[in-house]
Amino acid sequence: MDKPVDWPRRNLLAALAVTPFALAACGKNAATTAGSAVPLGATVLALGDSLTFGTGVTPDTAYPTVLARLSGWNLVNAGIPGHTSAQALERLPGLLAEYQPVLVIVSIGGNDLLRRQDEAALRENLRRILAAVRAAGAQALLVAVPRPTLAARVTGSLDDHPLYAEIASEIGVPLHAEGWSAVLADERLKSDAIHANAAGYEAFAQGVLATLRASGLLSR
Repeated sequence: MDKPVDWPRRNLLAALAVTPFALAACGKNAATTAGSAVPLGATVLALGDSLTFGTGVTPDTAYPTVLARLSGWNLVNAGIPGHTSAQALERLPGLLAEYQPVLVIVSIGGNDLLRRQDEAALRENLRRILAAVRAAGAQALLVAVPRPTLAARVTGSLDDHPLYAEIASEIGVPLHAEGWSAVLADERLKSDAIHANAAGYEAFAQGVLATLRASGLLSR
């Protein structure tokens, strides 16, 4: 696990001021699948890996904490660094039983792709995660994960792996697209090669907020 590092407030404000593209890109191309508005104070589960956990920053600037402030929801940070989709699927039933969330934000699969694990297994794990969320009576928001390619390493540009849009369309859940791809392609928003800094997590949370509003999950 990376050691959390402080991001001075003046640097955070400066980075946000000079990255309007990142803020806009983090909220565009959301799937149009409509959801029911989640009320203020409701429990929302953020399921994921190190990007959800907030590796590279202090807990108060991880994206679930920022999103809680922006939305008025009670966000449970269920991100564990290094976890794959299989591991997230394994621990999901316990999380659903413990917290009984109204909404689950699913941002998982980056470690599967980086480790070149079977993409068919990733697809199936995501389907089973979303099915478990629905079976528990909760809504879901699927977050697209960047596709690691040689071109991405050479040019620094990133795009979403297409399987996320395919699964969102297949199952009928809202998709937050180009969120991590926009943040992690911008050196000003990164704490290391694969994690955001505080400005990056803030930008990502702002983009998720826009997607939540576009999909009807957030009414205000």
